[in-house]
Amino acid sequence: MSRTTFALIAAAGVVTGAATSAIYFTSKSRQRPYPTTTTTTTASEKILPTRTATAPPPGRPIQPSADRCPPVDPTGVFQYGFPGPVNDLATRLALVSSYDRRLRNPNWVAEHITPESLRLNGGDRHHSFFEEDQAVPEMFRAKLRDYQRSGYDRGHQVPAADAKWDQEAMNGTFYLTNMCPQVGEGFNRDYWAHLEDFCRRLTRSYPSVRIITGPLYLPKRDPHGGKWTVSYEVIGNPPSVAVPTHFYKVIFAEDGQTGGKVALGAFVLPNAPISNDKPLTDFEAPVELVERASGLEFATKLPRERRKRLCSEVPCSLVVRTFDDSRKNLGGRSNRPPLPGPSR
Repeated sequence: MSRTTFALIAAAGVVTGAATSAIYFTSKSRQRPYPTTTTTTTASEKILPTRTATAPPPGRPIQPSADRCPPVDPTGVFQYGFPGPVNDLATRLALVSSYDRRLRNPNWVAEHITPESLRLNGGDRHHSFFEEDQAVPEMFRAKLRDYQRSGYDRGHQVPAADAKWDQEAMNGTFYLTNMCPQVGEGFNRDYWAHLEDFCRRLTRSYPSVRIITGPLYLPKRDPHGGKWTVSYEVIGNPPSVAVPTHFYKVIFAEDGQTGGKVALGAFVLPNAPISNDKPLTDFEAPVELVERASGLEFATKLPRERRKRLCSEVPCSLVVRTFDDSRKNLGGRSNRPPLPGPSR
């Protein structure tokens, strides 16, 4: 996807700042976008304490004016239950995740890697199993069977290789609340894996690297009517797990100093095969555009004077490694019948 296309997509969902976003990208060289495949929607580890978002307390009682007393109390319905949305928050050894019950995918998953954590080898993915997250209510839970014969990989948002410092930590990356359906050949097993490797290689230049990863569901312009629509496939039986159109990574590379500089970078990739010779910088995006597209905030507490642009500080390029089929199929196991497609 070209920078111009992403600018238009991000701008389509907002009013404020839309023109600025478009100008930013259209000032760059136009590049041929990679097509994305979209289909109209038809339908045991020891875990650190898991927190579920709870209903906020009722709003402040209405203070009636001397001449007016409201005849209704809308907040009274909360005595029967708070409708939500509820974002299931899970804190594990190697990650923190927020889960979207409606789409059965994470909203975001955060991790932290360091040179020391990547040097340790206390975990082996042969001993890890794909697991449904029992902390999520069953009716909202992504199921192992949802991926069976779906044609998609169970794509890690925080890769298992980032948690190899401990077996329990690695096991925590195999919960489905850390997974999204990803295209296998050409993406999860290729370009996306090279991006994950790029993040790990940043620890050669920075003592601390923090990463937030998650799915996006971006609009696409109808070539006939010209209207923008959001369209994505849904897998499972019944169909329940959404297939994201894109994925993002927001990277904070810290210099290790208290109050020091932070090299900030963001990338948005289509959930589709990408040629390995495609420059990573083609997918670079301002953090603000990722925020608008996702509805999330990533760096509101990071002052502008502490920010640096990641790709201005280090080369944002991939090291492409090719693996034979046996290496590609190396992955965690499931305690259920085998499902197609490895995950990273």
